[in-house]
Order: sequence, then structure tokens, then C-alpha cells
Amino acid sequence: MIVGEAPGFNEDRQGEPFVGAAGKLLDTLLARIGLSRSDVYITNVLKCRPPQNRDPMPNEAEACSPYLARQLTLVRPKVVLILGRHALERLMPGQGSISRIHGSMVKRGDIAYVPLFHPAAALHNGALVADLEHDFDRVKIYLDKLLAPPPPPEPSPVVRQESEQLRLL
Repeated sequence: MIVGEAPGFNEDRQGEPFVGAAGKLLDTLLARIGLSRSDVYITNVLKCRPPQNRDPMPNEAEACSPYLARQLTLVRPKVVLILGRHALERLMPGQGSISRIHGSMVKRGDIAYVPLFHPAAALHNGALVADLEHDFDRVKIYLDKLLAPPPPPEPSPVVRQESEQLRLL
């Protein structure tokens, strides 16, 4: 699951998250780790665009929080990629700056959260693109580890003993 901040102009018009320039960068980053949009559920903290595309206000995020909570319940993700500081503050309050913890994985219950810079921030500050690429490489490692099938169970002592007896025959 991927959680962004709020719809932008294009997202608001089309009713779909991450369809503008930031969405194109997100698609590239997902492809970098072998994923596409069809592999993930994408949503935002805010469900509608703030006026003049300003930063979300705390009361707006609070008003939309039941919808986000319901999406988390329905989707039941094992991993949530948190895009940007506003999504970070909503999903992991008090964790500090996105600049400090981006790319790290934090387990809370059954969900692993990975805060990342928002693709729109990388479009405004090109230096963040390399950070996002590196962080998505780390996401791939986390996903491989978290979503790997469990190892087969060890055979019970009785099965092991019977197996050894058959070998002796």
C-alpha cells in the first residue's frame, strides 16, 4: 500500500491518485523494483485537493482519518510506503523529520511502514531523486524479506527416523 498526502490538480480532475508528473516518477520507481500500479493500492491522507494545492491542515487530515483507517483495514497491507511528511505525521506521529528517517522500516504490529520522500518533492528538488531511487532499492529488499514464503517445516523426529530406516534398506 502507498499513502501520499493529498490529490493534486490532475488527481482531483481524474479522481485517481498520482496521475500527474509525481505519478510518472512513482511509476518509474515502482518499475525499478519490479512492481506496477496493479501490484499496489495507492491512496492519500486527504481525499480531496486543498485550495491552491496548499499543504494539508491538521483538521483536514483528521477529518479524513476514518477513511484512511478503513482503507488500511480493508486492504490489510503488510507494507505501507509513506510518501511525504504529511503522510508520515498522520501514520507515524512523532517519528521526526522525513529527512531523518526516509528509507528506514518501522514495524508496528503486523504492518511494516517505510517513510519516503514524496515524488513531488523530488521533482522540485532534483537532489532527492537519487535518495528516492536508493530508498526504493531498500524497499525491494524489505519486500523480498517480508513477503517471502515461509521455509518448509522441519520433518518431525518420527518422519526423520522412518526416512533413515528406509535408506538403510
